[in-house]
Amino acid sequence: MRSAILLGAAIMLTPVSSMAGTEDAANTDVSVKLIYPKTKTVNVVDEQFGVKVADPYRWLEDDVRVNPEVADWVKAQNAVTDAYLETLPGKKILAERMKKLFDYERFGLPEKAGGYYFFTKNDGLQNQSVLYVRKGLKGADRVLIDPNNWAKDGATALDSWVPSKNGTLLVYSIQDGGSDWRTLRVLDSATGKLLPDEIKWAKFTNISWVGNDGFLYSRFAEPKEGAAFQQLNYNQTVYYHKIGTPQSEDKAVYATPDKPEYGHSAQVTHDGKWAVITTSSGTDEKYELHVMPLGKKPTWKAQPLVTGLEYDWGLIEGMGNILWFTTNKDASKLKVVTVDLGAKTPVFADVIPEREETLSRTQIVGNRLILSYIKDAKSMALMTDLSGKPVQEIKLNAIGTASGFSGTPGDPETFFGFSSFNQPGAVYRFNSDTGVSTVFAQPKLSFDPQDYSVAQIFYPSKDGTKIPMFVVHKKDLDLSQGAPTLLYSYGGFNISQTPTYSPTRMAWLQSGGVFALANIRGGGEYGKPWHDAGRLMNKQNVFDDFAAAAEYLIASGISAKGKIAIEGRSNGGLLIGASLNQRPDLFAAGHAAVGVMDMVRFDRFTAGRYWVDDYGYPSKEADFKMQMTYSPYHNIKSGVAYPAVIVSTADTDDRVVPGHSFKYISALQAADTGGKPKIIRIESRAGHGSGKPTDKVIDEYLDIYAFLAKWTGLKLVE
Repeated sequence: MRSAILLGAAIMLTPVSSMAGTEDAANTDVSVKLIYPKTKTVNVVDEQFGVKVADPYRWLEDDVRVNPEVADWVKAQNAVTDAYLETLPGKKILAERMKKLFDYERFGLPEKAGGYYFFTKNDGLQNQSVLYVRKGLKGADRVLIDPNNWAKDGATALDSWVPSKNGTLLVYSIQDGGSDWRTLRVLDSATGKLLPDEIKWAKFTNISWVGNDGFLYSRFAEPKEGAAFQQLNYNQTVYYHKIGTPQSEDKAVYATPDKPEYGHSAQVTHDGKWAVITTSSGTDEKYELHVMPLGKKPTWKAQPLVTGLEYDWGLIEGMGNILWFTTNKDASKLKVVTVDLGAKTPVFADVIPEREETLSRTQIVGNRLILSYIKDAKSMALMTDLSGKPVQEIKLNAIGTASGFSGTPGDPETFFGFSSFNQPGAVYRFNSDTGVSTVFAQPKLSFDPQDYSVAQIFYPSKDGTKIPMFVVHKKDLDLSQGAPTLLYSYGGFNISQTPTYSPTRMAWLQSGGVFALANIRGGGEYGKPWHDAGRLMNKQNVFDDFAAAAEYLIASGISAKGKIAIEGRSNGGLLIGASLNQRPDLFAAGHAAVGVMDMVRFDRFTAGRYWVDDYGYPSKEADFKMQMTYSPYHNIKSGVAYPAVIVSTADTDDRVVPGHSFKYISALQAADTGGKPKIIRIESRAGHGSGKPTDKVIDEYLDIYAFLAKWTGLKLVE
């Protein structure tokens, strides 16, 4: 163990006595008593609606690149964390297990353009996946973009890529250090030659080609110096970039300067006849639609199609003047409609009505509609003709998640991926004329998926609502005493949690643990009603659903008291923080990753202002008072024994700024919450999670799962 003494930080090995005997018996062995860095406090008290809100750690909201004092605090916290993590048993075994599980060839879904097939592939342990191109289905693979050479630390990633209609050019976006900011570049797909075109300060952007000569994208104004990672995002504008011209000549084709809170994205129909501008003001699925006729010389004049932010509208495709959309207007689980832009008064007409299952995506492939549904948090896929007449169900043959099915009118070829908790993603080629699937790429594994049980149960929440939950473990796992269990959830923003494969979770399963995924309210598994039941004034349902999941795992004998670790990311990090405050007795350990922890000030940084659709406005009295009932930073209970807690974040996270985690862990360390550790792991150049290199992912989850294993009693042995 290396010593760690910096700004008052220290660590020592010593027996730890628990608060009033409330520590779990399994974890009262010789442990590590931490002496946390001394975090200064400031006398900041805001009064809102007659309520005085103390914020003694507000100075930690500053960017580490701007405030040296915050940077020193980060170093001191990491020193304590690193020294503690070195004491955890079984890390070498877990590291070998994770590395082996990551070491398999994996493919992204191919995209076809002009006879070329573009797709990503990772040999296994490459930090970033490589973009390949293939001429024809049977052609030789050729490397087009290898981002592994872009940065020494592997933290500069190929984010997205879109070939032109004829496949001769490709625009791609670069993500550096995990930031949400993107730089766009263009290359010649035949030669791999990089063109001089470069676009900066793109963010939350779609990229859509207008013919083969240029493309539409969205960007914000260049942020003020030193404010790139914290400045609020306003006045998003859609631009047209013509290939071969500098960014300074890009044309702003759609903006709403009178409504700076509006964001805009552009999508061009495959035949190039229309550009559809989708406008929103937050994360809620409420959009306005404008259309622009394109032709050979676009005038970029937007015509309103849907006004007022009331319903979800998602463009599927356009064929001539007919546009296809999914919408939740009069259909809480979505339906498919069309509109004829050539009509004197365009009117939406139903094509495929709402079903019991939730519609998640629709594509036109050849002369068919392929509809992806979520049924009890699992994927199912159907195919109809263009009039909505059923053709067939696409067989998936397992509990899992299907993705893809992108395609174009007139071409029956498409690709889809399928994965589950015990099955890494395989890629299939599908013909919409014949309904036949064939394997395009299937990974070779170091384990047998049939050795693992994937089951779904339904448990009652506090108010009696039945909540689905997946439970995964080795088929031969001894559950007679309850097994150490990792319980994960999200519960927000209409985002559905479906079965997918994770090498890090598989390492937990191979070590003899159980993994459980609770599909709590706030997600999109059952459409808008499920989302509405877990947001705004109903947010407490999310925490009740999560606690009920843990109670079920204990009562059913799958797990046991003192053996449940909880984990969540982003909005899920908020879930973990609130759950630890509300039910510290229920869990053995918690991992809150890149969480929203200060519900009073979340809307003051970067993309935080968008989240009011789920959380409400801190500036409105009713919302504020609700937020204060569960805000993790403001509801820590001193004098109560808490589980072991590890918080993780990154210094370049400009989605949920790290100040949330910094303030929360400081308040937790300062409170009297028992002898179990409360530590924070702060990554450099890692952002909110996307684009993270493979070696950083392994290092992160090696630390996290070794920590959770320690406090749930999971033995990391061969």
